[in-house]
Amino acid sequence: MFKKVDKNAERVVRHLRVRKKISGTEARPRLSVYRSSKHIYAQIINDEIGHTLVAASTVEAEIKAMCEGKTKTEQAQIVGKCVAERALAKGIETVVFDRGGYLYTGRVAEVASGAREAGLKF
Repeated sequence: MFKKVDKNAERVVRHLRVRKKISGTEARPRLSVYRSSKHIYAQIINDEIGHTLVAASTVEAEIKAMCEGKTKTEQAQIVGKCVAERALAKGIETVVFDRGGYLYTGRVAEVASGAREAGLKF
């Protein structure tokens, strides 16, 4: 009999494998993406001290108002732009992109393109 594949468990394994190689530093923090079925979250993290420097998500009231009536991919691009604008305001210009074990397509790719459009380099 076949077992049903737990896609999230496989994603976690991929994420841990990538995280062995990718780490955020003070000079180049990590832009981490998490997506749920309804929302998308992006945060910029300094792994040396374990602090989140900047974050943005579709849960926030400010961003939720901008995302009204838009598709999830358009919402992801808005989140990418917001996190990049907040990072640039804090003096963060370059980051390392952490796709969180997800495939680089759809909403994850839109977060990256939105961040690049706003001026973040990675």
